[in-house]
Amino acid sequence: MAHILIVEDEERIASFVAKGLRAEGHRTTVASDGHRGLDHALAGDVDLVVLDIGLPGIDGFELLDQLRSQGSRVPVIVLTARDSVADTVTALEGGADDYMAKPFRFAELSARVRLRLRQASTVPAGNGTPDTLAAAGIELDLRTRRATASGREVELSAREFALAETFLRNAGQVLSREQLLDQVWGLDFDPGSNVVDVYVGYLRRKLGADAISTVRGMGYRLDR
Repeated sequence: MAHILIVEDEERIASFVAKGLRAEGHRTTVASDGHRGLDHALAGDVDLVVLDIGLPGIDGFELLDQLRSQGSRVPVIVLTARDSVADTVTALEGGADDYMAKPFRFAELSARVRLRLRQASTVPAGNGTPDTLAAAGIELDLRTRRATASGREVELSAREFALAETFLRNAGQVLSREQLLDQVWGLDFDPGSNVVDVYVGYLRRKLGADAISTVRGMGYRLDR
């Protein structure tokens, strides 16, 4: 059971999210403004934050900035009606782990919560610091969401970054398509889906053609 903080000033939405998460066995705390949300988030007993952007007091961007500047690595899923590309980039570069636009389906939010909690419980692979992952000439800065390959900076979308992060956390291990779908997309395996293959192709073009090996009949592997 995880303790999840919901920072949301719309009572109807906060109640809906809290009720759904409690039904899945989580403990929830709701904060209706930015200052209270920051205080709760820094208390040290929160496992994940669901964060709105348009908050009274301080907005979600400021809350996120203060949270990260004070060293907190608690996973944050931004949940907001502000869905422009600029807002998405600002949130992710500010240290958010995920971004969902309102209106949303609770099933998708629940899947992303499970994914972020699972990732937070794993130990970084390679030679990185707690804020970086490094393997096979690739380095990811988890705080700034920047990626480098062979010393050159590359731009990754949020989904590409999540896929690269999964490979680096499991460097040297073969990951099946089913595992990657579950860990990155939070979806049950669809035998007809080729989304994993498509995104592996994107990463190969950006990180290097030999960055990710295909293991025939099994899946993919990022070599150390």
